[in-house]
Amino acid sequence: MKKIVFRILSFAIAIGMLTAFTACKSQTNKDNKNNDDTIILYSSSEDFRNEFILKKLKEKFPSYDIRLEYYSTGDLAARLKAEGTDTECDIILELESSYLDMLGETACQLDGIVDFSIFEDNLVPENHRYIPWTKMSGCIIINRKGLEDKNLPIPTSYDDLTKPEYKNLISMPSPKSSGTGYIFLLNLVNERGEDAAFDYFDKLAENVIQFTSSGSGPMQAITSGEAQIALGMTFQAAQEIGKGADIEILFFEEGAPYTTYSSAIVEGRQNNDKVKEVFQYITNEISPLDKELYVPETIYKDKTFEMKNFPENIKYANMTGIFDIELKEKLQDRWTH
Repeated sequence: MKKIVFRILSFAIAIGMLTAFTACKSQTNKDNKNNDDTIILYSSSEDFRNEFILKKLKEKFPSYDIRLEYYSTGDLAARLKAEGTDTECDIILELESSYLDMLGETACQLDGIVDFSIFEDNLVPENHRYIPWTKMSGCIIINRKGLEDKNLPIPTSYDDLTKPEYKNLISMPSPKSSGTGYIFLLNLVNERGEDAAFDYFDKLAENVIQFTSSGSGPMQAITSGEAQIALGMTFQAAQEIGKGADIEILFFEEGAPYTTYSSAIVEGRQNNDKVKEVFQYITNEISPLDKELYVPETIYKDKTFEMKNFPENIKYANMTGIFDIELKEKLQDRWTH
């Protein structure tokens, strides 16, 4: 009996020592992280924007080891939710705002680090744990010549897109993995009601070549000629038109669906002055440049931007619930395509 008790006690002590060692090691890693020159950014932005941001950061901070890792919107949110503050990530560069709400205290409060008063009031979260990065709208993109060559009319409504003559001509991002796909879904849920909206997308699915995993997928499909109609991002369409793509931007009666993406610092990493310095540079210098070059829709009170080929006076859609993560998860769970 004494041997059994002794073994049990020995095992308990060993587990206790292992737990203490692991906790100590984890704390040591965090302490080291708060003192070294390695700064890791996680981003769901497009490759060309990430490359621009990383280039600017390396020019500004040549002695820092700055690394940027790309994840799709859904994958980035899932990773951060699973890892919490134990993540390697220091700065969340661009993540849909509703997901940052979901992450809660994984992101630190930014009062005293950034000036929230420069942003549009309706884009600033009450908890001050993230800052607006982009407002991003969606649109209908068409290849007019491609449709005319097939003797097909230009669609003028969402219902037109379900007509059989457009079969295998449409590309759309999946609302499960893409913030761009989700804004189209939510807008029609708001306009038609949930059941009617899902009935609509069941019909639309018959004409969709594939539901892409990222919001950039439909643009690639239409510029390559694989699709003639795409549900995609307005700023990407404007850029491709500037590069010579034979495409056009349309908005249907419901208006342009949109969402916002935001940036944050992981809780605890604000204690690293270098992380704080990099984040402030991103906020004050890189973010306005990103708007000027790529995504001109307004996030600031006193700054506006223009982009060649970008539509003016956009009528925005009803996006009630865009920051409601429970609604988002509910609608994504119901999506079957």
